[in-house]
Amino acid sequence: MRVGLLTREYPPDVYGGAGVHVEFLARELSSLVELEVHTWGEGRGVGVVRHRPWAALDGANDALRTFSVDLSIAAGLRSRELVHSHTWYANLAGHFAKLLYGVPHVVTAHSLEPLRPWKAEQLGGGYALSGWAERTAVESSDAVIAVSGAMREDVLACYPALDPARVHVVHNGIDTVLYRPDHRTDALVRHGIDPARPYVLFVGRITRQKGVPHLLRAVREIDPGAQVVLCAGAPDTPEIDGEFRTLFRELDRVRSGVFWIPQMLPRTEVIQLLTRAAVFVCPSVYEPLGIVNLEAMACGTPVVASRVGGIPEVVEDGRTGLLVDLDEDPGVFESGLARALDTVLADPAGAGRMGEAGRVRAVEEFGWDTVARRTALLYGEVLKQAQAR
Repeated sequence: MRVGLLTREYPPDVYGGAGVHVEFLARELSSLVELEVHTWGEGRGVGVVRHRPWAALDGANDALRTFSVDLSIAAGLRSRELVHSHTWYANLAGHFAKLLYGVPHVVTAHSLEPLRPWKAEQLGGGYALSGWAERTAVESSDAVIAVSGAMREDVLACYPALDPARVHVVHNGIDTVLYRPDHRTDALVRHGIDPARPYVLFVGRITRQKGVPHLLRAVREIDPGAQVVLCAGAPDTPEIDGEFRTLFRELDRVRSGVFWIPQMLPRTEVIQLLTRAAVFVCPSVYEPLGIVNLEAMACGTPVVASRVGGIPEVVEDGRTGLLVDLDEDPGVFESGLARALDTVLADPAGAGRMGEAGRVRAVEEFGWDTVARRTALLYGEVLKQAQAR
């Protein structure tokens, strides 16, 4: 089966969960189907074709530049029997290929534009275009893969015209050979973190979705003996970047041991930071699943996370971490985060048990080989149905 995998992010340009998903899915799928990845960037490699926005659109709205990449990708899919797109950045390319070549189009829903209204701050009028592209592709697709049960519910709520029978749940995965405990401390020392003091760790982009401002206010109140390490970069907009910097400076003034690492770290360093953390925190206000929570669990670290989206399908409250209810009052949510973090910090033995249980759960239930097999089986079903029509 000749499959085209369409994505905005692909190594070495991976900055979010969707990119991690595609990276590992492609690795496992390559032994199951004849795979060709189409992504953004320069050049061409074995099994990977890269496309860049049209130069004539330099300086234009990012949505228009995205559509130019989609057109280029669609032109390169003539030899594919099935196409599979990830995020609105590539959805339209899959839809064009479906219309142009008569091939089935599978969409993986990592997040949904109608549930991310803050994107209007980043894209301006382009947010209307990104929403149109997603709706058009999703409603016309042959199958939609939701990365969690909660995401499936969101897909059907946002797009009621979609036949529920076409929406399938295939959870995100984790490579538990790559992501496993690494108790060395050289990465900590390199970034000035004291290995002898416990620390709270956040890893993620500086976006409204990830709830970073809530976290920066919450950790003001936690145990003063704990350090706070923020691996946070790629701000969506200058406004959220400015807000983050202001809150960080305020936090740094009121407590010691606060570290901001804005650059993209090598995966080996991230794994070490995850392993050595007393607790990993995910304060997202919207999260279809949250691969980063799986990464922390696979490294044997307890997780404190917001009870939103697919997170409860990953983090087992009271066993692999603690979940905090999102509240309309930001102060209530932030106080809940602080209490949960202090609960874990105050009980190292209990935190250790949570970390061990998280590692077991990640290994047993979220392997990428399983994700790839289920995805390839769905491809076969979709292709068979298309050929029967």
